[in-house]
Amino acid sequence: MGALTSAFPRLAADTVPICLLILAVVTVLNLRGLGEAARAFLLPTAVFILGLLAIIVVGLIHPLALHAPQPGRSLVQTHGLQTVGVLLVLKAFSAGCSALTGVEAIANGVPLFKEPRVKRAKRTEMLLGVILSTLLLGLAELARRWHIGPRSGQTVLSQIMAMAVGRHWAYYIVSLTITLVLALAANTSFGGLPILASLLSRDQYLPHLFALRGDRQVFSNGIWALAILSAVLLVAVDGNTDTMIPLFAIGVFIGFTLAQGGLVIHWRRTRGPRWRARAMVNGLGAVVTASATIIFLISKFTEGAWVVVVAIPAFIFLFTRIHAYYHRVALALHLHEVPARPAGKRTMVIVPVTSVSRLSAYAISEALSLGQEVTAVSVMLDQGDPGDEDARRLEEEWARWDPGVPLHVLRTEFASVVEPIVRYIDEVCDCHEEQIVVLIPVLVPAKIRYRFLHNHLDLVLSSALRSRPDVVVARVTMPLEMQPTEPSGATPTGPSTPRAPTGPSTPRGSPGPSTPRGSPG
Repeated sequence: MGALTSAFPRLAADTVPICLLILAVVTVLNLRGLGEAARAFLLPTAVFILGLLAIIVVGLIHPLALHAPQPGRSLVQTHGLQTVGVLLVLKAFSAGCSALTGVEAIANGVPLFKEPRVKRAKRTEMLLGVILSTLLLGLAELARRWHIGPRSGQTVLSQIMAMAVGRHWAYYIVSLTITLVLALAANTSFGGLPILASLLSRDQYLPHLFALRGDRQVFSNGIWALAILSAVLLVAVDGNTDTMIPLFAIGVFIGFTLAQGGLVIHWRRTRGPRWRARAMVNGLGAVVTASATIIFLISKFTEGAWVVVVAIPAFIFLFTRIHAYYHRVALALHLHEVPARPAGKRTMVIVPVTSVSRLSAYAISEALSLGQEVTAVSVMLDQGDPGDEDARRLEEEWARWDPGVPLHVLRTEFASVVEPIVRYIDEVCDCHEEQIVVLIPVLVPAKIRYRFLHNHLDLVLSSALRSRPDVVVARVTMPLEMQPTEPSGATPTGPSTPRAPTGPSTPRGSPGPSTPRGSPG
């Protein structure tokens, strides 16, 4: 955001919304696939590299606006100048190392390269090193030559660009591409962290959902988790990314140190060709990155580095607890043992119905194909009248239909439909040894906006039976096919004369009302 607000100072007040918008765009691109995200950033990256190289060349040969006034005020305090000592050199060393963070993304993304992966990754890493060193050295020389210092509302890079080419179209184009490329820098986390989370998930240190790929073959759960946490951080620091750079650098250098130290151990164990030289290189890298980590922790501790000191042990504790849980689950499921031979049971299917209709016929047809015994149940409000008209009418309609399945009318003094059905299931479980299956018929309208007009018995009944290990809850859905209006003089077929279903496809065409009375859908 610094590059964007330096070019357009009026946007400084909208830093957080713009950061969240960029984060949303990067998230969507990654959810659609890494290939599409890479292609989207290809042109801005090329413009960024070529534009900065051109600015360096112009600045070294013939700057166009060297003496033009610069916006903002100088933040250099002459009375606060420090002598060049060991501490200042170490702080400069650690700050310079933070500029190199991100090069590890290529190593983390080696599995995404085409074959030969290692050779392609090495070439890409070498090309990145050449480009990065050229840009860094060229801009550092211009900053030294023009005595560039910190200014309010202006980044160092913005000042160099303004002096080299002036605040004209070239300046604004490169500033916009810098913003896009910095968004690409954020994209490296989206390319690396979901893969890392999937590896931790595979090793039982994160929930297994992080190892699942979405329709675009990306780890969408890891991308969503990273996007949400990034949005929280952006809001917490009010969009000031400079506050998060030390946190990011410390985390990266800790990873560098562990990786380099692990490679030293690897070379000592394998003792392959030239293992001593390789171990010395990795050992030197471990010492350098460990030194940068310690310097950052000491110099930036009160500026937010303490968060890393708290967060890393907390994450390690969380990982170990997740791993311990999965270990207990493996013991409970006997994952590494051969289980006993499965034994089947007779199945009793209970179908909740409210009327004689196409939906009831469809559900009972499916139930007959699932179990050896099928029972239909219907709940009626007990109004104290022994000759209840609704219950008597339903029983008469059921007797005329005679689907070969008994109907049990459950009476209740309350308006709850779920409680009588659950109580009936408890009674059946006490008297039968069969596997109990509750098959809930659900009516699915052709248009989504009509779905909330139905009673959704399946949701409340499934919720009530979800924790029952002795009951299997299933849903059978039937699309609602709206029948055209009958012409005058035609005799519609009522619910009292439905045909018995002969299979799963028969109820769909069986006669009956187009909108079943009291349908559980």
